[in-house]
Amino acid sequence: MVPFLTMLFTAQHFPATQVLHMAVATSLSTVLFTSLSSLRAHHYHGAVLWKVVRVMGVGGFIGTLLGAQLASRITTPWLALIFAGFIAYTAMKMFMVKPTVVLLNSSLPRPRALLLVGGLAGLLSSLVGAGGGFFTVPYLRSRKVGIHQALGTSAAMGFPIAAGGLVGYGVAGFNLHEALPPHSWGFIYLPALLCLASVSVLFAPLGARTAHALNVKTLQRIFSALLMLLAGYMLYKSLSTFELLA
Repeated sequence: MVPFLTMLFTAQHFPATQVLHMAVATSLSTVLFTSLSSLRAHHYHGAVLWKVVRVMGVGGFIGTLLGAQLASRITTPWLALIFAGFIAYTAMKMFMVKPTVVLLNSSLPRPRALLLVGGLAGLLSSLVGAGGGFFTVPYLRSRKVGIHQALGTSAAMGFPIAAGGLVGYGVAGFNLHEALPPHSWGFIYLPALLCLASVSVLFAPLGARTAHALNVKTLQRIFSALLMLLAGYMLYKSLSTFELLA
């Protein structure tokens, strides 16, 4: 959604210095609604590790809340470059992880470590406008958690992360309300949030059911390919913005 919203907001002549911040903030806020629909479907399949979510979720909320303040101070080309670099790295790591469907709860770290991981996921999510799946899924996979449980737990993690982003970006853009388009709450563009959330909530359960029906190896490769496409566009956006500022 971040690349899509970046193109849409640019076409609508939103302030160039705030376009990416608004895209990130709006995309992240949408996850607040889609996560509820998605996690319900994953929970039905028994794929949500709730004891992990309870601890990581606290860290995710705090990390995103603070990360939004940091992201608001990073200029657009650098924010786009951070997005492209980290997503590309995550995609390559995800592609190389060996498939396993074995769930080893004993391999999960202690609550303090989970809190830290959740905070880092929230911080990074605030920079790229996602629900944290790009970070939590590869992390859980590295702890020998099956791909479906990793996806289900990540879907549940999306809610506290998005909640922190909604509050954080609303506060971060409060003093810029005169420079931002009408119907904005901080950096969040409410008309886009309403449209995306209403449609995404309908399709999130379909995505969850499809995930559980796909072969594990196929699912990992699809996930990796989508991330690489996002990375490519945002790298282009970053370089083109640098050229405009030069």
